[in-house]
Amino acid sequence: MRRTDFHFDLPQELIAQRPTATRSASRMLALDGADGSRRDLQFRDFPSLLESADLLVFNDTRVIPARAFGLKESGGRVEILLERALTANTALVHLRASKGLKPGAAVMLPGGCTARMLGRRSDLYHLQFSCDVASFFETHGEMPLPPYIGRKAESADLERYQTVYSRAPGE
Repeated sequence: MRRTDFHFDLPQELIAQRPTATRSASRMLALDGADGSRRDLQFRDFPSLLESADLLVFNDTRVIPARAFGLKESGGRVEILLERALTANTALVHLRASKGLKPGAAVMLPGGCTARMLGRRSDLYHLQFSCDVASFFETHGEMPLPPYIGRKAESADLERYQTVYSRAPGE
């Protein structure tokens, strides 16, 4: 199996921009691995697809509001997407700005916090925060919606983009 096996074009008008009001009414496409046939179902039909020897793995990780915005000292906008906290006040992040950060550069964040660029680790930026990383994102972060969702995150997304099994905060 290759990652390219999952690449397909999906017309924008077929992408739901908000979750359904009832979780079990969410649409689901079932692919028969043997003959390649597809069926358009709803998630409530999922139990009918299971067989006694199937193994289910439940993701109990809560999606945290991991996207935040700040300003460089020059005034340029910076978007930070938390990849993972390393310590209480350091983290690896994805960072988007017109120009990347140089080591030592600071980003002013909401709530009076700052983040200073320590270095790079491959595609990720290593930042040191002037505040507790987890608390900062819980207070000032927003849900990181997938790029195919063409709207800004809303307060309802904090719960609707969680699985019903979510318990442990994730990154």
